[in-house]
Amino acid sequence: MPTKGRIKQSLAYWCLNATHCQWDIDRVCRTAKELGCAGVELAPVDDWPAVRKYGLEMPLAHNGMPDPVFAKGLNNPRYQEEVIAKTKGVMDLCAEFGVPNVIAFTGYQWRDADDPSSGVISREEGAASTSRGLRELALYGEKLGVTVVIEHLNTRDHSHPMKGHPGYQGDDIDYCAEIVRAAGSPRAKLLFDVYHVAIMNGDVIRRLKQYADLLGHVHVAGVPGRAEIDEAQEIHYPAVMRALVDIGYTGYVGLEFIPTRDPKRSLAQAVAVCDV
Repeated sequence: MPTKGRIKQSLAYWCLNATHCQWDIDRVCRTAKELGCAGVELAPVDDWPAVRKYGLEMPLAHNGMPDPVFAKGLNNPRYQEEVIAKTKGVMDLCAEFGVPNVIAFTGYQWRDADDPSSGVISREEGAASTSRGLRELALYGEKLGVTVVIEHLNTRDHSHPMKGHPGYQGDDIDYCAEIVRAAGSPRAKLLFDVYHVAIMNGDVIRRLKQYADLLGHVHVAGVPGRAEIDEAQEIHYPAVMRALVDIGYTGYVGLEFIPTRDPKRSLAQAVAVCDV
């Protein structure tokens, strides 16, 4: 149970539902309440009323694209119109339900997201396309009070489809930050996933300070393996959390890790580690 209250924490629904845990929304919400977390994120739209019923916030929503949601993104003209339309539809719901953030992705670097042999979108072309699409979404968000947060993902881990994402174009946090700045809207921000940043870039605390003004949401998980936040992984999360406090970050930290043992005990440990 958090005692200091300087870091707002939320449970990532998919980590507890689409894994071996197979928890339903009620169990996720009950656990969040019991652990003192203020939110549950990335739940399906149909489950948003349940999150509200438990008196919890929903700090982050999916963008409405089919799984894998990160494959077809804003970098590719072939998919951009669909991505923007579906994201705007979710943003309308976010405004209605009081959800502050919706996730966005660059997408895979391949011209056909399902075919690596289809040719590669250059990083320059991908950045320009993504920033244009992000700007359109952010301008829409300015009217609704909803922020679009673009996530950097790692491409190094090939062991599991949710631990690493080979082929994803936005695999450099500095590249994603440049895209956000180019979008030029207060409703375009970074989703800073500490797990992915540590794997691809490192220097996590300095980058948090460097991009303090761009942070819209934060995710955490153990490195390597996207498992528990414990003594068996390499990131010293108390220092990372203190850095967030020091830079005045007031958004949520989502516990987005895949439990390998008793989920509730793992979540309780993570909540305690992040409570600084």
